[in-house]
Amino acid sequence: MNSGIILLNKKPGITSFDALRDIKRYLGTGKVGHTGTLDKFAQGLLIILARNALRLSKYFSHCDKVYEAGILFGTETDTLDPEGNVTAKAPLPARGDVENALSLFTGEIMQSPPEYSAIHINGKRASDLAREGKAPEMKKRPVTIYKIELLSWQPPLAEILVHCSSGTYIRSLARDIAIEAGSRAHLNSLVRTKVAGFCLEEYHTETQRHGEYGEINEKYNLKIIDKEVISNLGLPWYEVNEHEVQNIRQGKPLAEILYNKEILNSAPSCLRVSYSPISAAAVFYGETLIAVVEQTGAEWKYGCVIADG
Repeated sequence: MNSGIILLNKKPGITSFDALRDIKRYLGTGKVGHTGTLDKFAQGLLIILARNALRLSKYFSHCDKVYEAGILFGTETDTLDPEGNVTAKAPLPARGDVENALSLFTGEIMQSPPEYSAIHINGKRASDLAREGKAPEMKKRPVTIYKIELLSWQPPLAEILVHCSSGTYIRSLARDIAIEAGSRAHLNSLVRTKVAGFCLEEYHTETQRHGEYGEINEKYNLKIIDKEVISNLGLPWYEVNEHEVQNIRQGKPLAEILYNKEILNSAPSCLRVSYSPISAAAVFYGETLIAVVEQTGAEWKYGCVIADG
C-alpha cells in the first residue's frame, strides 16, 4: 500500500514538480502530486499525496499557511524574488516605517499577484506573457493575513513571519510592504513552516521513526490518511458501520446514511477547511478513511470516496 501523505522539506533551487521525481521513482507510481507549489528559490513544507490520497487534494490546497520570509529592501525585481532583474531602486526605510507598513497588512486585503506567476490570463500563463515582454493585467483579489510580525531588522534585510490564507503571494506582500514604507524591495528568502496543522518540524521528527511502511517510511515518512491527518487538515469526521460503508461505496443517498450521526472531533475554526457555503467532513470505518462528504445548507453530497479503503 503506497497510498498516503508525505511531508517533504523542499530544498531551494528545485521546482515543486522536480521535488516529486525521486518519490515517484521510489514508490513506483506516477500517481503522486503536491497540494500547493513553492517557488523555485523557496524552501520548506510541501505536502505530497500518493495514489488514492490524491483524491483528497482539494481539501489540502485551500488550507492556511505560515511562512518565514526575508525581504531585501532597496531594490525591486521583475519577478519579485532574487532570480529576477532589478526594475526599481529606492532608499532604505527606517525600522519604524517597516513596522507601520506591516500593520496595514492584516485582515482581508486586496492583492495583485506577481506578473511572473502561474495564473492564467485568457488561457495563457501570466509568466509566459511577461517573458514575451507583454504586461499582463493582474487583477486584485482578496486574501487574508491572519498574522504578520517583524522577526528581525538588519538593514537592508527584514525577516517577517506571515500566517495567511491560501492564494496569498508572499512576493506581492513584500513588494506592497516596501511601497507603503516608502521604499522598494523583493523577496530574498522564503520558508514555508506550516500548512493547516502540519508543521515543518514533523519532517525532522517523524522521519526518525520506524513505521509500518518500513524503508519507505524511514526515507519519506509515508503516512496513511488517518484521523490524525484529518484532524491536522481541520476536518471533523463521522463514524459508520460496515453496512453503511457498503452503502457509501454503492453511492446511496448520504441523508439516509448520516441521519442522526454524531459529528466527531470538531476542528477549531483556525484550522477548519471551509468551502463557503460548502463545509466538509471525513467518514471513517474504524481507522480506515472511507470518504469525504460535503454539505451545502442541509444537503450532503459525496466529495470523494476511497473505494478500496
